[in-house]
Amino acid sequence: MKLMLEKQNVLPMRKGKITLIGRSEATTTMQDVGLLLLRLVIGGLLAGHGSQKLFGWFEGPGMKGTKGMVESMGFKPGAPWAAAASASEFGGGVLTTTGFLHPLGPLGTIGAMLIAAIKVHGGKPIWAAKGGAELPAINIATALSLILMGAGRFSLDNLFGIRLPRPLVITVAVIEAALIVLGLIQSAAPATEETEERPAPTTSVSESKAGV
Repeated sequence: MKLMLEKQNVLPMRKGKITLIGRSEATTTMQDVGLLLLRLVIGGLLAGHGSQKLFGWFEGPGMKGTKGMVESMGFKPGAPWAAAASASEFGGGVLTTTGFLHPLGPLGTIGAMLIAAIKVHGGKPIWAAKGGAELPAINIATALSLILMGAGRFSLDNLFGIRLPRPLVITVAVIEAALIVLGLIQSAAPATEETEERPAPTTSVSESKAGV
């Protein structure tokens, strides 16, 4: 009798443990699916955006148009900066989408979006309708979340058992940060020179007629 009571007390506990394990596995699977969805959307769109600059796909400007665009923002010479910006977007997007060499993909995304937020949308209200950095801010937050959470189970890194050493990731992040700072400093210098060398405004035709 005592043995039967002990069995009755133990069995419900085991069932409870099995149920908890099942829920935990289901939760982990859903988290991995969520990470995959984030990577596909953010990485895919960023890769497409970069391909517009690199190859002229999707009615993009190509390298020639991208070179002129970055030069207009003060990044000179334009060719290397255009190549770096395009490769950062396209490469970062592809790596993020596939979950390969994580977290280099999200790091590339953050670099490209920081430049866009400061040089393209800087000084404007945050909202996209006002020309602000709403979308770059969303992309940066998403990329940071992916860095913190990892690429997930449905990734090439998990498939091939790849895990980048932390010192390598830190080195890449420091180099990227240094390039961003260098680019911002360099792009700000020509604007100052142009402002100092800008000639005094000439009298317009309407103003001259009004003075006659």
